[in-house]
Parts: sequence; C-alpha cells; structure tokens
Amino acid sequence: MAILITFIVIVCVMAAILGIDAYLILLERKTAAWVQDRHGPNRVGFDFGIPFLKRLTGGFHFWGLGQPLADGLKFFLKEQVVPDHVDKVLYFVAPSIAVITTLLAFAVVPFGSTPTPANPDAFPFVIAPNVDIGIVFVFAVGSLAVYAVILGGWASNNKYSLLGALRSSAQIVSYEIPLGLSVLVVAMLSGSLNLERIIAHQAMGGLFAWNIWFQPLAWLIFLAAAMAESNRLPFDLPECEQELIGGFHTEYSAMKFAMFFLGEYTHVITVSFLTAILFFGGWHFPFIAEPTSSYPGAAVVKLLVLFGKAVFFIFLIMILRWTLPRFRFDQLMSLAWKVLIPLCLLNLVCAMFVKHWSLSPWWLLATSIALFVGAGTLGTLLPSTPRKRVRPAVS
Repeated sequence: MAILITFIVIVCVMAAILGIDAYLILLERKTAAWVQDRHGPNRVGFDFGIPFLKRLTGGFHFWGLGQPLADGLKFFLKEQVVPDHVDKVLYFVAPSIAVITTLLAFAVVPFGSTPTPANPDAFPFVIAPNVDIGIVFVFAVGSLAVYAVILGGWASNNKYSLLGALRSSAQIVSYEIPLGLSVLVVAMLSGSLNLERIIAHQAMGGLFAWNIWFQPLAWLIFLAAAMAESNRLPFDLPECEQELIGGFHTEYSAMKFAMFFLGEYTHVITVSFLTAILFFGGWHFPFIAEPTSSYPGAAVVKLLVLFGKAVFFIFLIMILRWTLPRFRFDQLMSLAWKVLIPLCLLNLVCAMFVKHWSLSPWWLLATSIALFVGAGTLGTLLPSTPRKRVRPAVS
C-alpha cells in the first residue's frame, strides 16, 4: 500500500510540476507586460484559432490561458535541428540532465503536511518522507544541474556556448558556498536537516518562531544565491543574449531548447518551496493551519497555504527579473566572494555564539541587522576600483 501511495504521489507531482511550468511562462510574460505597461499574451484561448471552436466560444479568448498549450504544441512540431559540428551524444544528454536533476531535487521537498507522532495516519504530501539529510540531498542533486549547462556548451562546439558554460561553472560553484552557509544557521536553530522537522519546529512555536524573524539576512543571502544557481536575472550571465547570443543553449531548438527552460522553471519552483519551508513556516499559518488543526479539510488548507507562499516567492523572483539590471561578470564574482561569503561566515559565528551560551534567538535578529547595516556602510565608504582600460597600441 505504501508503494502505491508513493507511486500516486510521484505521478501527481510530476504532472503538477509540468503543468505549473507551462503556466509559469504565461505568468512571467504577463508580469513583464504589467511592469512594462503593455498587454501580454491575451489572444490565444482554448479555441486555438479553429473557426468552429471560435463560434462555439463566441470569440472569447479566456484571457490568453491557451497560450502555454499553443507554445508546447509549437515546440513539439518545430523541426529538430541538429548542427553537424556538435558532439551528438553529449548534445542530447545535456537537456535531459537539466530536467532530471531539478525534478529529482523535488523528491524530498514536502508540499503539504506530513505524518507526525500526534497524527501518524496523515497523508504524506511528500515523495520521500523523513529524509534526515533532506537539505543536503536537495543541494547535492541541484548542483548536478551545472553539468547540463557545461555539457551543452561544450558539445555545441560554439564559442558563445562555451563561454556561457564556463561562466556557469564559475557562477554555480561560487554561489553554492553562500547558499549552503545560509541554510546552516536554519539547521542549527531547528536542530535538524530534515525539512519536515524544520517545518514542525516553526509550527510548534507559532508565528514568531518562523526563522525569518531571527535570520532575515540568511533569507536574503539564500534568495540571492538560489537565483544565481538557477541562472535567473540579474544572475543570467551564462545565457546573456547581449553578448553571447544565447549562451550555452545557442545551438539548441525545439524540445531540446524547451527542456533547458523546463529545468530552470522547475528549479524556481523548488527554490520557492524551500524559501517558504526554511524561513516562513512551511504550511503553518496562524489560526487556520496549526499543528493541532483537525477540522475537515485541514490537510488541504495546509497544502494551499504552502502553495500560496511558494507562488508569492515565484512572483517575487519574476518581478526581480524585470526590475534589476544584469551584473557584469566581475561584479557577479565579487558579490559572492567579497560580500555574501564573509557575511555568511560572520552570521554563522554569531549563531554559534548564541546557541552555545543559550541566549534568546532574538539576539540573532539584532546581529543580522547589524551585519547588514555594517556591510552596507562599509560598501559605501570603501572606494570602488575602476576597471583599467586597455588602449590599443599605436603603430
């Protein structure tokens, strides 16, 4: 019976993620249109331009909700162009790695309430329950996604693709350090690397036990590093179209191209769920989703609460894409090595001091604010180093 339940959960999660990915593209295009004060896609309804269906629906376009279905159909029907100069084995393997690794990382992420000692018969809204190294597993599998970018750039045998792959390798390796260090403080506060126990620790303490109250700095660092890991603006240097055409996926088309973006959007979903779980109480919400909630439909309410938090962070990531300009590559690396990593280490030392002396966790809020203000002040006082311009030799 347990195997059957796990199989049902896997099928439902896979179907839900693929469907959500399709409509996240529509949401991002609508968000971009809203930010830029224009209309987004709003003409493709569920009639798909077929005259009979147009008459049946009275010409109503359903707010463009058929656009993702039309885009998916377009990717399936487009010609599968494979250049002659590519390494064909690695060329086809790279998009598959992009999808597999991001989907596999979601295996240990709880998307609702899970069985507890008080309620052992609850439905497990997670594929692999009670994984004691849940956070480590997510980071380990998620870091493998860099192979998709590197192999795609190398196999394309294109200088623009290769430069994008090299950028990605340096970027992901650099930002994995602050990503892991920012989560160490959360694991220290909760006493576990198990995502379900981290949620339970916050839920049992109530609203003011959410980790965001004690570690706002860790949340900011986690969000920035996670966006860099998923190559989202302003960290999309591996696919910078202004200088690299398309970067690592320049030579890809049709479904191979779509699989890269499927992996990116799945990573965004995973990051959003992790943000809600690690810092914002997971499925917990005062009065309506408590650990003791036992009214009919309580499990569904908890699922909707966590889903709502995740959607909020997905929307935040999309807004940031159309708000912040892209970094230069030297700025990107300096942000990781000169700002985020030192801040993470200082924050970790402060958390260890508070835990060792059994002080109130509210001291961590003061240290987070002090570190943030101190880093900002130091950044404004230190002189910026101008880039040296190389003048061409005069003959």
